[in-house]
Amino acid sequence: MECPHCGNKNSKVTDSRSVDKVVRRRRQCLECDQRFSTYESVQTTSLLIVKKGDVREEFNRQKLASGISKACEKRPMPAGTVEKLVDEIEGRIHHLGRGEIASSEVGEMVMERLRKLDHIAYIRFASVYREFADIGKLKEEVDTLVEGGEDTMHLPGQLPLISEEQHTAEVKRGSLNRLRENYA
Repeated sequence: MECPHCGNKNSKVTDSRSVDKVVRRRRQCLECDQRFSTYESVQTTSLLIVKKGDVREEFNRQKLASGISKACEKRPMPAGTVEKLVDEIEGRIHHLGRGEIASSEVGEMVMERLRKLDHIAYIRFASVYREFADIGKLKEEVDTLVEGGEDTMHLPGQLPLISEEQHTAEVKRGSLNRLRENYA
């Protein structure tokens, strides 16, 4: 480690602390006795994201967090939810053990988690990610949430896409349509 004051390469560590995956070391130069700090973090192997058109870009955690944050903006979520989501996705990506991953795979990982977390955030993210061409495509996506096998009315802390009354009416209407089809 080179001293920033005199350029000497010999120093000793006087204090070492770990702060959020980073180690802060307080050092003292053995030549001029000046003190300085260094910060160390683990560097994982570089991971490339393969975007549309086969353009490769280094994985950027902040970019992922920014996209998820925009989708979750003004939604009733506990503090740290976005950070936890980013940690999960980043961990999953590194766990795959590949040097490259398609941006579409990352997008699907985000949408899978947002779908379980908050439907409005999911729709916001999906509308950008899937580039809905018209309102019909957006409606289809909302309909799959409403008609899906999961309980869309009772996810914890999530506001409903439609009211309980509308949901009940839709279920009844769907049941009546199925009965009509069976007897037709």
